[in-house]
Amino acid sequence: MIRLLAALAALQAPATIVSPAGPLTTIAAGLAAAPPHGRLLVRAGVYREPTIQVRRPVEIVGEPGAVIDGEGERQLLRITADSVTVRGLRFRRVGSSSTEDRAAIRAEQVRDCLIEDNTVDDGFFGIYLARVVGCRVLRNRLQAGRKSETVSGNGIHLWSADSVLIAGNQVGGYRDGIYFEFVHHGEIRNNRSEHNLRYGLHFMYSDNCRYQENIFRANGSGVAVMFTSGVEMVDNQFLDAWGAGSYGLLLKEMTDSRLTGNRFAGNTVGLVAEGATRLEARGNEFENNGRGIELTASSQEARFVGNTFVGNTFDVTTNSSNTRADFSGNFWDEYRGYDLDRNGLGDVPFHPVRLFSLVTEHNPPALLLLRSLFVHLLDVAERAIPSLTPETIVDPSPAMRRPPSRAPRDGTDD
Repeated sequence: MIRLLAALAALQAPATIVSPAGPLTTIAAGLAAAPPHGRLLVRAGVYREPTIQVRRPVEIVGEPGAVIDGEGERQLLRITADSVTVRGLRFRRVGSSSTEDRAAIRAEQVRDCLIEDNTVDDGFFGIYLARVVGCRVLRNRLQAGRKSETVSGNGIHLWSADSVLIAGNQVGGYRDGIYFEFVHHGEIRNNRSEHNLRYGLHFMYSDNCRYQENIFRANGSGVAVMFTSGVEMVDNQFLDAWGAGSYGLLLKEMTDSRLTGNRFAGNTVGLVAEGATRLEARGNEFENNGRGIELTASSQEARFVGNTFVGNTFDVTTNSSNTRADFSGNFWDEYRGYDLDRNGLGDVPFHPVRLFSLVTEHNPPALLLLRSLFVHLLDVAERAIPSLTPETIVDPSPAMRRPPSRAPRDGTDD
């Protein structure tokens, strides 16, 4: 009760003001003067000072034009207290380092931090959370322009965290846009991560998390979710990851995960499932990819229901004739069957793995023959009398009509 009364009294007290005109001319001095749970207002100006240490619960609010400049030499702000808010500041020029993960904002071993509506320019790491619980990172803009992975960190980096929310942020130009490792019950929602050097989202050992309505565009390798269980991926867009070794989404050594209503468009491979056990994919769109789905034999009990495949060079590929997965009620633009009972489902099963895709799996240069008459005849013969394509990958009841899109669309790629 005493702590609660003290907090209420601090909230009613006037804000502590930092200004280039004084009397408090540094943020460090303002923090020393502000009461616990008080409000520190940072006036417009450029603040160049050693790494700012936040050791008590406080709300730090920047007016438009308030800039913290690291001059390319240091970490900018470090939070080691619970219930700290950082809002409305511009951070710039975080120094690169080969020995420490320097960040514009770093929070360690804290609870209930709120980092919102800030801008980070030219950060090594942008926002870095380690061993935190209940923190929120909302509506920040982070942009870096590093040229190689060796001199670049991650935009929003979480290590060993629980019950965090990452929402409404825009991240670009980092090594990985958003990075999760050992995070549980996290939510990544409505972020835009694009033009990062490696991954738009890199996600490891992070069980029971959900990411929804994010846009991942033109990242070097796409998005990687690995060594994780119980992940839900809903209404995201995986776009324009094009190049050798690129994919919209890689699921590696996953169990009990769900893909629902996502859109994969313009990728070398839309979805790679490698060691994905009990994956369920429903209502997703695979459009204009080189390969829609690359499904390895190490993936077990995968189910693909009600998805849409349009304009892909290969809808489904695999590395083994023994790969098993359940396909049902998907729409395939290559399907040429019929529906005599008019129930909306084809009466003839569809085999989505083309024979030529098996050839190119083991002999990539054969792709030069892709548009040739020989390959066309090969596909016609295999569809008429399937003999070499996997019998275990077949849609017994393909949809006759393309379902309405439930996946969100980003108008800039239409």
